[in-house]
Amino acid sequence: MGDRTAQTERKTKETHVKVDLNLDGTGQANIDTGIGFLDHMLHALAKHARFDLTLTCKGDLHVDDHHSAEDCGLALGSAFDKALGKRVGILRFSHAYCPLDEALSRAVVDISSRPYAQVNLGLKREKIGELSCEMIPHVLQSFATEARICLHVECLYGFNDHHRAESAFKATAVALRNAITVQEGWTDVPSTKGVLS
Repeated sequence: MGDRTAQTERKTKETHVKVDLNLDGTGQANIDTGIGFLDHMLHALAKHARFDLTLTCKGDLHVDDHHSAEDCGLALGSAFDKALGKRVGILRFSHAYCPLDEALSRAVVDISSRPYAQVNLGLKREKIGELSCEMIPHVLQSFATEARICLHVECLYGFNDHHRAESAFKATAVALRNAITVQEGWTDVPSTKGVLS
């Protein structure tokens, strides 16, 4: 197995996002999206997935947070897909439950190469910091689309929206970490089709 690393850049009239990703890292992260709470969520994702991640975004935050948050999810997903390559020898399916105090979230992932996301966090606030709560599930959906994975994430309960969101990102991270783990002695693609593309 070669290095599972990738660099991607997404540049539009609205944002400029750069990503450097190592799927087999130690959880080191250098994140600067211009949105503090998004930085916090992406740092939690990298830490608990054991990804080494550098991500920067210069976006039109004078408009709002939508373009920056969405494009960070898209660019990170693209880097993930590129770094993962042909999906040979990976576990493919995984799930994880992660609590944060009173909040508990579940994430289920299939590295299927067929993008789909169902994200239900039940957030009540308008914003957490400078990140709109409607954008928090959208970041995960955008990531899943470009990563070409099937992702189901749900916050099962909890009253603090910060805790609900963070437990969801942590559960996603742990499920991803497990799903992409290369299994000793596995030399094929985990699909009856023979490919995951």
